[in-house]
Amino acid sequence: MTSRPKRAGAAADGRRGSICGLFLFLFSVVLASGLSMPAPPANALSELKREEVPPPAEQAVPDEQDEPSAVPMPDPLQSAPGAEGTQPDEAEPDEGEPGEAEPGETPGQGTVGRPAVDPDAPLPEILYDTEALPEPVKRMRQLIIEAAKTGDIEALKPLLGSGDSGTQLSLGGVEGDPVAFLRELSGDKDGQEILAILEEVLNAGYVHVDVGTPNELYVWPYFFAIPLDKLDPRQRVELFKIVTAGDYEDMKTYGAYIFYRVGITPDGHWSFFVAGD
Repeated sequence: MTSRPKRAGAAADGRRGSICGLFLFLFSVVLASGLSMPAPPANALSELKREEVPPPAEQAVPDEQDEPSAVPMPDPLQSAPGAEGTQPDEAEPDEGEPGEAEPGETPGQGTVGRPAVDPDAPLPEILYDTEALPEPVKRMRQLIIEAAKTGDIEALKPLLGSGDSGTQLSLGGVEGDPVAFLRELSGDKDGQEILAILEEVLNAGYVHVDVGTPNELYVWPYFFAIPLDKLDPRQRVELFKIVTAGDYEDMKTYGAYIFYRVGITPDGHWSFFVAGD
C-alpha cells in the first residue's frame, strides 16, 4: 500500500521534469530566434532625430547682434536712365532771370517796399503844390482825404477797388475784405488811426517818379524816394509829423523810409497804400 504513492510522486516528478525541459527548449528556441530578428528600418531613427533637431536657421528668429546687414535698395532716382544727382526738374530755382521784375516792383524805383535810389544820382524834386497835379491824380487824392476825415473806414471801400485792379495794401498781398484788413492794422478797433495816418501822409510833400514810363507814379510822402541821410533839419521835422524819433532810428538801419506811403497813377488809380520793407 505504501509503494503507490511513491510511484505517483515519481510520475509527477517525471511530468514536472518533462514540462521544465519543454519550457527550457522553447525558451532556448525563442532566445535563438530573438538574436536573429532583423533590425528595425533606419528611417525610423532618423525621423525621430529630425523632430528633435532645432528649426533651420532661416526659420529661427535671429538675435539682434547676429542679424545680417540689410542689402541697400537702389534709389529709383539714381538708377533711372540719365539720372545723376538732382533731377533736372528738381534743380534749385534760379534767383531770377535778368530783367525780370518781382511782383510790385517798378524797374526804375525798385519796389513799393524800398525804392532803388541811387545815392550818387541827383535827388528827385520834392513837390508840394497839389494844384499842379494832373486832374485825375488830384481828384483821387482829394477823395481819399475826404473819406479819411469822415472817421468811417468803410468810406474807403469804393476807392480801393477789387481784384487785380484793387489797391495794394500789403507787400505780401491781401485776401478777403480790404477794409477789414485795414481795420485790423489800426491801433484802434474802428480803424481811425489808419485814417489819420492816411490823411497825414497825403498832406505831406510828394515826388513824381518814373516819368514817361508805364510805372509812372505820384508818391506820398516824398521820403519814399529820398535817402534818410540826405534829409536836412527842416525835412526831418516834416518826417517827425508822420513817424516818431524811435521809428526814425529804426529806419536808419534800412537807410530808407519804410512807413506808410501812397501811390497814385497819372490816370487817377490808387495804386498802393503800404508799409514795411
